Amino acid sequence: MQKRISNIPFHGTKEQEEKLHQVIAKHKDDPGAIMPVLQDAQEIYGYLPIEVQTIIANEMGVPLEKIFGVATFYSQFSLTPKGKNNISVCLGTACYVKGAGALLDKLTSILGIQPDECTPDGKFSLTACRCIGACGLAPVLTINDEVYGRLTPDDIDGILAKYQD
Repeated sequence: MQKRISNIPFHGTKEQEEKLHQVIAKHKDDPGAIMPVLQDAQEIYGYLPIEVQTIIANEMGVPLEKIFGVATFYSQFSLTPKGKNNISVCLGTACYVKGAGALLDKLTSILGIQPDECTPDGKFSLTACRCIGACGLAPVLTINDEVYGRLTPDDIDGILAKYQD
């Protein structure tokens, strides 16, 4: 699954940028420090927008392509912001066979976003994952730390209503 670049404009703060510069300064002379710098940057911003990747590349003297390659290779990194409510649909074998694809289709239709995107109001983000380990409840989705199982597309409206405030 290819990672998407954010459809939301980047709005970093001066404080975040100062923290990022401190992280980079701490690791600047370590050529193997791309991973910890990216991890700390994601901790600061919540995701790794291209603007942040560019700062890291420039200050560490590493090509942007290398930073981007690491950020897109490892699943722990996100190129898109997470919404207040992060919805993750399990597309593992058990869930997929029992209709998870239809759940994902319904969510993309209702929210107007694709996986790895965030709604413009920042209320919801959507991801698709491989397995969350709740195969007995298939098909499953999570919203933040809540697990919803044995779902049909008709259940989606009622679930989302709980998160509309």
